[in-house]
Formats: sequence, structure tokens, C-alpha cells
Amino acid sequence: MDRSIFLSLALTSLLIGVVSARDWNILNQLKGLGSSQTGEDSTKLATNLKRYCESWRINVEVHNIRNYDVVPQECVAHVEEYMTSSQYKDDVKRAVDEVILHFGSMCCSKTKCDGMDAWIFDIDDTLLSTIPYHKKNGFFGGEKLNTTKFEDWIKKKKAPAVPHMKTLYHEIRERGIKIFLISSRKEYLRSATVDNLIKEGYYGWSNLLLRGLEDEQKDVKQYKAEKRTWLINLGYRVWGVMGDQWSSFAGCPGPKRTFKLPNSIYYVA
Repeated sequence: MDRSIFLSLALTSLLIGVVSARDWNILNQLKGLGSSQTGEDSTKLATNLKRYCESWRINVEVHNIRNYDVVPQECVAHVEEYMTSSQYKDDVKRAVDEVILHFGSMCCSKTKCDGMDAWIFDIDDTLLSTIPYHKKNGFFGGEKLNTTKFEDWIKKKKAPAVPHMKTLYHEIRERGIKIFLISSRKEYLRSATVDNLIKEGYYGWSNLLLRGLEDEQKDVKQYKAEKRTWLINLGYRVWGVMGDQWSSFAGCPGPKRTFKLPNSIYYVA
């Protein structure tokens, strides 16, 4: 009987521990301190919150966190701080440097290309930045993207180039590699998209593929995988894909290499 009581108590203690661990949240820590917090407590809490939000952001980038609708409210300011920081620009630059290193393993050069070597870019937050839109509307992922407002902003053709990406774009183009732009933007935004790209110094692409009416019911990863299949069936060798969302790379056939730019403001499946 004593043994049964001991086992019962041990099991109860274990279950309480599991529930406590599962229910832990940084917001509970905020509420727990309340108005009694000291300056030292406040500094410690700010440090813990920053680490918590940076951990969340990193796990989004490595695709451990998926299918989220909005950025956790306590992390919106952290995401904004990162996406508007010099660190973000440095991280983009590092990705660009890695692409250029990748060229060293490619057999294609400007004098040897047969016209069937291809590279794929996404557009939003890969070639053109949507950060000004989020700055103006104050969201940075804290609310679901309002598609109507966002598309109205696209029509204004005011998206700036993502730092360092114009240099990479022309480095690839000048090597004789054909550039294909595959975007989840809708077909009716073609004119605004072309004008914005040219205004920001992008030109000379081989094809700009946007979502037609037949594509709008597909999720983005299916749509982009189908476009890659179309290119490969035409005989193109897709040496790489660069985008800010994992849906740009998902599905078959896969490219030889993928390069992801940082973006934890939103998640596109």
C-alpha cells in the first residue's frame, strides 16, 4: 500500500511538472512580476524577452516554426528592429556572398553557356522590399496582412530594392544565365510590378511568372513547384532559387541549390 501511495504521488508530481513546462510563456513572466518589479528585474525581463523573441525569429528562419498567422505580439517590436537594422542588411549580404561562391562550382560561364542555364528569383522581400509598407502601417507581422491594402500599395510602385540584391541580380545576368522571376503576385499586378522592377534597376529577365486565375486556388508551394517543372521540362538547368519564404523551394523538382533571405514578418505556405 505504501508503495502504491508513493507511486501515485510521484506520478502526480510528474504531471504537474509537465503541465507547468507546457504552459510556460514569456507573457506569464511579464504578468508575474507586475508592479512590484525592481529596476534590476525590469532589465532582466527585457533581456529575457529579447532572447525569447530572437529565438522565435531564428526558429522561423530555420523552418522549425511554420504556418503562423501573425508574429507573437510581444515580439513584433523585435521583428521590426531586426528587419530595419544593419544586421538584416549584413545577413542579406552574406547570403549574396554565398551565391557568388556557389558560382564557382558551376560549369556555366558567359563564353560557354548554351542558353539553357537558369536562375529563379522571388520578388517580394527578395528583389523588392515590402518593409516601407509595414513601416507605414505599423504591422510588422502583428496583424494578418490585408491583401487589398497591400495590393493597393504595390500599384504605387514604391517598393525599394532589397539591399545588395541588385548587384547579385546583374552578376548572374552578366554570366549569361537566364533569370526567371516567379512571384505569388497576381497577374493583374504585372504592369505595376514591371515598372517598379525597372525603376529599381532590375531588367533583362527572361520571363516574369505571376499567378493567373487558374493558380489562385493553389497554395504557393504548389504553384511555384509547377513553374519549376515547366522550366525543367523546357530543358532548363535550374542552378538555384532565391527567396524569402520556404514555399519558394518546397516540392519537386528541386533546384541544385536554394538560398533563403531572412524574413520573419509573415509566412507564406
